[in-house]
Amino acid sequence: METDESGLRQQLEELQRDLSKKLKFEDAVSSLKSLLLLRYPSSSPSLRKLFFTVICRVATVLKTRYTSPGFWHAGLGLFEQADGLVSDASEKSHLQSCIAQAKDFLHQDDDIPTQPTNSGYLFEGHLTVDMEPPQPQWLVQTNLLNAAATLLAAESSSRAAAENEDASRSAANLIQSLIENVDDLLIPIMEDERGPPKVPPASKEVVANLPIITITEEVLATLSKDAECAICKENLVVNDEMQELPCKHTFHPPCLKPWLDEHNSCPICRHELQTDDHEYESWKEREREAEEERKGAANAVRGGEYMYV
Repeated sequence: METDESGLRQQLEELQRDLSKKLKFEDAVSSLKSLLLLRYPSSSPSLRKLFFTVICRVATVLKTRYTSPGFWHAGLGLFEQADGLVSDASEKSHLQSCIAQAKDFLHQDDDIPTQPTNSGYLFEGHLTVDMEPPQPQWLVQTNLLNAAATLLAAESSSRAAAENEDASRSAANLIQSLIENVDDLLIPIMEDERGPPKVPPASKEVVANLPIITITEEVLATLSKDAECAICKENLVVNDEMQELPCKHTFHPPCLKPWLDEHNSCPICRHELQTDDHEYESWKEREREAEEERKGAANAVRGGEYMYV
């Protein structure tokens, strides 16, 4: 019995390694499904745990490496089969999450809303097919001010006969000046309300030059047994490729790129990478200089306090 379990353990470990090889992935999943049906019900708790670990590896590889629908269909079949066999509540919950992710991936094209047929708009005398893009905030505010100015001008004209002509002319001139200088009025207001600018995506060149490390047996031995990618939360295994940030934290490359596009910072220590946005980089440099000035002023105040103690 012990020899039989040892052979099954070796088979599962070999399948786990094959999952990292694209040409062997589908065969490995098929073999795993067969073993799951034949051997899982009679396996010991430790072997059942190994079964679940290999199934989780399938989910990780799908999310981080392979995007072919065929691979996802194979994975979905495995997850559904395993869900019908496992009894542990946490394992069942994780498998149901994997099933939902696979179905979402395979049906995401069906979720794209169709545009109404009358969504076109006139552009340079032609009716477009696409929906009209939303107006920028500055244009919305400009239109509102223009509308307000028009109403005030109309009211001023209606009372012109009963009021002093010079006062009416002054009001009209003031309204016209407001319209002509609306950009100068709005931009400072918008900048004050906006606060710090949104961090742009990391520079593509910087991301492309980040070193990639392959997890070997030796590297894995130096890590804790719960070592994982902090983005997808999957445990690291041999042959995983990891991309290293300047702060020395590492992540799966397919996980890291969308994260940096959205957040541009290390998920662990928040170290920020350089961007291609010169305006943002200039703002960041000004903030650094201002912070140094604030620190210098604070140190000077503390130094003066010590002198008078």
